[in-house]
Amino acid sequence: MKAAIIGSGVGGLATAIRLSVKGYKVAVFEQSQNIGGKLNQLRMGEFRFDTGPSLFTLPNLVDELFDIAGEGYSNTFEYKQLENVTRYFYPNGKVLNSWADPKRFAHEAETVLSEPAINIENYLTECEELYNLTANLFMFSPFPTWAGFKSEEAKRIGINLKKLKAFETMHKVNKRSFKQKETIQLFNRFATYNGSNPYKAPGTLTIIPHLEHNIGAYFPKKGMYSIAQSMYELAQKLGVTFEMSCPVQRIEYNKGKVTGIKANGLANAYDLVINNTDIFTSYPKHMPQNKLSWFYKRHEPSSSALIFYWGVKGTHSQLDVHNILFSSNYAKEFEMLGQKSITNDPTVYIFISSKAVPSDAPEGHENWFVMVNVPPDYGQDWKELTARTKNNIIAKIKRELNIDIEPKILCEEILNPPMIEQKTGSYRGALYGISSNNRFAAFSRHPNRSKSIKGLYFVGGSVHPGGGIPLCLASAKIVDNMIKPI
Repeated sequence: MKAAIIGSGVGGLATAIRLSVKGYKVAVFEQSQNIGGKLNQLRMGEFRFDTGPSLFTLPNLVDELFDIAGEGYSNTFEYKQLENVTRYFYPNGKVLNSWADPKRFAHEAETVLSEPAINIENYLTECEELYNLTANLFMFSPFPTWAGFKSEEAKRIGINLKKLKAFETMHKVNKRSFKQKETIQLFNRFATYNGSNPYKAPGTLTIIPHLEHNIGAYFPKKGMYSIAQSMYELAQKLGVTFEMSCPVQRIEYNKGKVTGIKANGLANAYDLVINNTDIFTSYPKHMPQNKLSWFYKRHEPSSSALIFYWGVKGTHSQLDVHNILFSSNYAKEFEMLGQKSITNDPTVYIFISSKAVPSDAPEGHENWFVMVNVPPDYGQDWKELTARTKNNIIAKIKRELNIDIEPKILCEEILNPPMIEQKTGSYRGALYGISSNNRFAAFSRHPNRSKSIKGLYFVGGSVHPGGGIPLCLASAKIVDNMIKPI
């Protein structure tokens, strides 16, 4: 039995491993020269950058791939838990370390922000309860299905419906939970982890801080790209073949059954096809006769990103691996995103992997991944938006960190929404498929199995359960459970 996987993102790599273990002969078709999809890397001289996801949670989902492969495939993928998850800088000069230990973090918030520690502790306890209540059904099951609605998990949710916080926004939940506006802003930020707006997204998204603050945030010892690299190497050992620089033109099917794919102009017969590309670009490209339902098209795309990769001269002790420079008006920032533009005072994320992996930059230098959330591409003037935003970022760094960064930038690459779409096939450059800007978003993602074409499955960030490394790995696990072993 043969299986073809379109795309070598995290979901595709994990599915390749899982199906190979089940006895399938697996081939992965990747349009670019590198595996990893959005989880990729960039080199500029002696500087190395992780280009996509930069925070690593639920590492057990990667470990599990080595476990199912068997003892002959020892886990060589190494990672460590971060002591300080993120360093937050506020416009008023306050600096907060988001310590991995919840009690230490709560004490820090009380000391720096005057937020009662008990508020943080109670909030994180509620996040954990929400995760335990919903994760199995919403994240690790082929939801929504009738079987899911009738499951014990669904019954428990029905009994504890109020705990879902689905009928109030994330911002409203956070405003009710905390005393200080700085704390509210900090926890509102977690909506951006799936490209959403905390002033619109349901309070159910308060599940996200649990992954980071209760379970833990981690960092691979060789950088984020080593996640994809380790999975690729494991897949190869299991006999998976990779066809690189090999775009798929079509998914072939006949009488409601997959028959294979057409790649580089050649027809290839397969019993199963697993699509790891964005459904909004895949349907018109790979299955033009099988239209994507209006149900999915009507939803708002997630946010995108504008990223500057800077090779920087000097080291900066005031910064950690993950850093956030908050905007002075968070609501205005999201209002501008809704208007398909960028505020002049955006929240700036600075990721410096060389703080954890010294070889990622020459001695006495740092590699800065500088990102702001931006709207998807609707034909905006990205040249003007990029130039203006870069100037605003440089001014913000000088104002809030007292670092004159511009003369220290030795090399630069830029990634914007049109480029993200071009490189990864993500519709309009949206990073997470559809946003969660309404309470029904969890019910609105494309399922992991085609209803009309037998043998066709879907994984990755544009389908259930969503975007980000953990959820893409979860989508692979869901599909694995759907497919019978040989």
